Amino acid sequence: YACFTGLSFFAQTWWQLMIFRFLAALGIGGEWAVGASLLSETWPKKWRPWIAATLQSAVNCGVMLACLAGYLLQGQEPKWIFLVGILPALITLWIRKAVPETEEWTEARSGAEVPGISALFSPEVRGITLRVLLICSVSLTAHWAFMFWQASAIRSHEAVAGLTAAAKNEAAVVALLWIMVGSLIGNFLSGALAKAMGYRQAIAINLAIYFMVMAAAFVKPWSYDTTMAFYFGIGACQGVFGLFTMCLPPLFPTLIRTTGAGFCYNFGRIVAAAGTVFFGLFAPVGDYRTTLLFASFLFLPAAIFGLMLPEEKTGPVMVGELAD
Repeated sequence: YACFTGLSFFAQTWWQLMIFRFLAALGIGGEWAVGASLLSETWPKKWRPWIAATLQSAVNCGVMLACLAGYLLQGQEPKWIFLVGILPALITLWIRKAVPETEEWTEARSGAEVPGISALFSPEVRGITLRVLLICSVSLTAHWAFMFWQASAIRSHEAVAGLTAAAKNEAAVVALLWIMVGSLIGNFLSGALAKAMGYRQAIAINLAIYFMVMAAAFVKPWSYDTTMAFYFGIGACQGVFGLFTMCLPPLFPTLIRTTGAGFCYNFGRIVAAAGTVFFGLFAPVGDYRTTLLFASFLFLPAAIFGLMLPEEKTGPVMVGELAD
């Protein structure tokens, strides 16, 4: 991820940039799955909602650090920001040396053959895989439609549309900061909700609230200050995706835990990419508010799919056992 992000600096054409970004995405997709499984196996179950909140908060802090890097690099060509992405590669040196495999993985791996991706569709696991695929695909499509089009919605806001290009960019950065601040708070609210009622109900409730706040934000034009308040509220709803980190891996048997969580979550990202483009094409040209309003309704079926998630099975699960 870090290496190909850095190499994006040297892209001379759009297709070279596309290749570098694709390869970088392979890295971050794999890293998320491995990291989520490692944390879910390392931390005691009672602490997991708070670890999920902390991990998701690190994502938000990373976005804000990226905004800071962009601010410090003002006046430079935009491609210079890619060089900042090389820095995480240094962390891997410490990870390789200091982070051990978990006892749960070592125990399950002892004398057992590691199953392939086809095991996700075996009779014992197929139901879990399909349910997780559904919720990831639908919820991430709505979420990324917002994250992709929200900046365009701000730039086209009546209070911003007449400003200079630099002022529009500044307004978009401020909006993103409001989202991230809201998300930092929402991460721990989601963790508290999961602690009180379990992941399944917490995810469903969060997704339903995400729909209500996002639909209210784009059902009609609002003042700039009110729009920023809604962006803060939408950010607070995004803590639900921190719960995915701790909830999804333990649903799968130990030896395909990383494969299952990674396959379902990243398949959802692929669907989300297509869905984001679809919503942009479906709405009238330049009408980003309508685009985002339509996208918000996807959170309703996502909330229903959340209630369909199985509860985590207590203890290590071997391939061949029922995980639900």
